[in-house]
Amino acid sequence: MLDLRLLRSDPDSAANALAARRADIEQFKEVLRLDERHRHLLRRLDELRHEINTLSGTVGQLRSRGLVDEAAKPIERSRRLRAEVKALSHNAASQAETIRSLLLQLPNLPATECPRGDGADANRVLKVEGSSPESYGDHQRVPHWEFATEKGWLDIERATKLSGSMFVLFRGAGARLSRALVLLALDRNSDLYEEIRPPTLVHTETMVSTGHLPKFADDAYHLPRDDLWAIPTGEVPLTSLCKDEVLDEADLPMRMMAHTSCFRREAGAAGRDTRGLLRVHEFDKVEILAYATPAQAQDIHQEILKRASDVLEELGLAYRVVDICTGDLGNSSARTFDLEVYAPGAGRWLECSSVSWFSDYQARRANVRYRPSGGGRPRLVHTLNGSALAVPRVWAALTETWRNPDGSMTVPPVLREYMGGVEIIGG
Repeated sequence: MLDLRLLRSDPDSAANALAARRADIEQFKEVLRLDERHRHLLRRLDELRHEINTLSGTVGQLRSRGLVDEAAKPIERSRRLRAEVKALSHNAASQAETIRSLLLQLPNLPATECPRGDGADANRVLKVEGSSPESYGDHQRVPHWEFATEKGWLDIERATKLSGSMFVLFRGAGARLSRALVLLALDRNSDLYEEIRPPTLVHTETMVSTGHLPKFADDAYHLPRDDLWAIPTGEVPLTSLCKDEVLDEADLPMRMMAHTSCFRREAGAAGRDTRGLLRVHEFDKVEILAYATPAQAQDIHQEILKRASDVLEELGLAYRVVDICTGDLGNSSARTFDLEVYAPGAGRWLECSSVSWFSDYQARRANVRYRPSGGGRPRLVHTLNGSALAVPRVWAALTETWRNPDGSMTVPPVLREYMGGVEIIGG
């Protein structure tokens, strides 16, 4: 959530930044109009309460002098003012809730370094690593949904029978490969990041804290009976782990990671490519996330990006780093670098990790603060996160990249210890 004081102090800059995000500027202007009215109400309430206090003192003095009749008029005046205070307080609370509701719908302000642009076409490719798309053999250009199904590693037909379209079922070596990827990502980050296994179902406010609600309610799975939401990413519970707490600056950065199942309805997926593992409703992912001070945030952002990139390199996958422009940023993000792996069978780059810096946008919603070492009032932390490894698309790119001419798959050396020493599957 944006800092209302910042919006008041420099509305023109905020409006320009939000316009770059293609945000609703009229909604932003409405926030400022309501805020002005709300502050006027608060000033009026202060005046009325001050007058009530003055009247109370006057009544007390009159009664102490035995002038009971003379006290009647200020008592009546005080009663009328208290009734007015009650009505204005209700009005002010209602306006405050409306302002908060509108603020929850406004996106974060983009970082000044963020490329300007209206959509994905303006994103900048910063780095490409690994084989070029033209260098793969014909045996690698077979899509995973064909050969993995034939090998029995992937059973989409039975997954659909169990749960419907856009669900998948891994079997045998395919399931073990999925588990191996999770274990690799956890082990590669266990030196600095504390492993946490959070709940998969969370309160509404937990989803609000990351910005997934209210904007993306249609893309999430909701359990109305219990008012719980299935998490779309481990980012959701990790961000709120220290909700309403004040941390010590000495404990920052605070680094966490979690392997969770993730659930996304993908309500807007109609007409988009949903074959195989390209777009699914449920998947496993290892998320890494940090709380940091503003001064630490940029280093942590690069740290998370490097860790996610290093795993892709170890797996022998071609990947690229994409600097996301203002018009394509996620709602809560101030700056995002996407990692995309190349899947030669699918013939496309697949986004497999968004490494994002959220400034204090999420922390303001979750009320996660830290106490400065030098003293002073608590300040909001900055949150940063990225997928250390999201299984489906990495699994797809991996099986296509490492496929052999005879249809078997070579297990990348880095995964063999997690595969019981097996070097070839499906031979």
